[in-house]
Amino acid sequence: MWEVVGIVLFFLLILASIALHEIGHLVPAKKFGVKVTEYMVGFGPTLWSKRKGETSYGVKAIPVGGYIRMIGMLPPPKDAPEGTARTMSTGRLALLVEDARRQSLEEIAPGDENRVFYKLPVHKRVIIMLGGPFMNLVLAFFLFAAVLVGIGVAQPSLTVSAVVPCVPTVAVPSGEADASGACAAGESPAAIAGLQPGDVITAYNGNAPASWDELTQQIRAEGAADGVLTVQRADGSTVDIPVSTVDVTRPVYDEVGEPTGATETTGFLGVRPEIEYVAQPWSAVPAQMWDLTARSAVALVSMPVRVYELVTETLVGGGERQIDSPVSVVGVSRLGGEVVASGEPVEAKLAMFLGLAASLNLFLFLFNLLPILPLDGGHVAGALYEGGRRQWARVRRKPDPGPVDVARLLPVAYVVAIALVAVGAIVIFADLVKPLTLG
Repeated sequence: MWEVVGIVLFFLLILASIALHEIGHLVPAKKFGVKVTEYMVGFGPTLWSKRKGETSYGVKAIPVGGYIRMIGMLPPPKDAPEGTARTMSTGRLALLVEDARRQSLEEIAPGDENRVFYKLPVHKRVIIMLGGPFMNLVLAFFLFAAVLVGIGVAQPSLTVSAVVPCVPTVAVPSGEADASGACAAGESPAAIAGLQPGDVITAYNGNAPASWDELTQQIRAEGAADGVLTVQRADGSTVDIPVSTVDVTRPVYDEVGEPTGATETTGFLGVRPEIEYVAQPWSAVPAQMWDLTARSAVALVSMPVRVYELVTETLVGGGERQIDSPVSVVGVSRLGGEVVASGEPVEAKLAMFLGLAASLNLFLFLFNLLPILPLDGGHVAGALYEGGRRQWARVRRKPDPGPVDVARLLPVAYVVAIALVAVGAIVIFADLVKPLTLG
């Protein structure tokens, strides 16, 4: 039940992200006088639409993106009369380009000749095309702020949440007792000393630790030793408790939590901390976003390899789904459902849910900046190239070369679009048959 609720909520959040992305294009386009005939969330058959002024607003059946339709996206050929798309070429690609030009020109009604996209100054076209990704960036910022500043970062506190009953062993690294309640390596020092859940550790051997990590480092570094733990009990009293820590051999983990195969021997007490959420300053938001941006950029570069591995190793080879595997709208919505249905505290659920949405929007921001058509970055690259070409002509005292003929790149855009659809279908299929999970 709760998983379904989570899936629906996250799916609606994705739709909101798409809608805001398109608003980022729509608002500056209308501000600069471009005629916008459609604003749509989704692709395919129209489920609902309403016309307001000269623009139709609506929702389509396939919610994997959206678009606004601006008139005059494609300029006429340089040698063609104004308002025509005539070419002398009869090749298949040329006919494809010519047909696209004709459709683009048919959208221009009498009196709208100066409301076309291609006649805008370069900087205005760049603003329009960057408006969508910018909205994803802004949404990511506020979602990360809600997590870091509003909820806070989960940190272990100095309050004891549980006492580990036994000394951990290689066979039972968690330190839990067996079915009969016996401990193979004996009771843990904390259990022997009588520590209780709710105790707040205020000092160890006279040193007041500033954090759980500081206390842990001190105990592990000292190894097997006698000491005194000062705690504040739930009734407010402060007591000194003698403890005798023991040496325990532990596995060594890397920075992502995977075992390295190595082991180390350190001191062991046997308490688990309560988790508290500590609000971070606003300055933590850009730092978090920059770190995730760097990792997302690496993920984008390695995307073709990850898709290839997803097909060959997971779908065809039958292997396990890798944690860095690409995820579709279906998969990420499913993860959102798992978050809501998990047994974590409310703060943890909300932080994971909003953090997942923030990461998605940051990735969409970066993905749409790729300088290839039909992505927003492709249109930006074309506009910047046109501006540079005009500046170079001006420096050389040459005639204005005119708009860049973006229509010539339509075959490339179609190939990219087909590739994106194919990849999307593969990832959606993988999310259905071998989904990523939080476990």
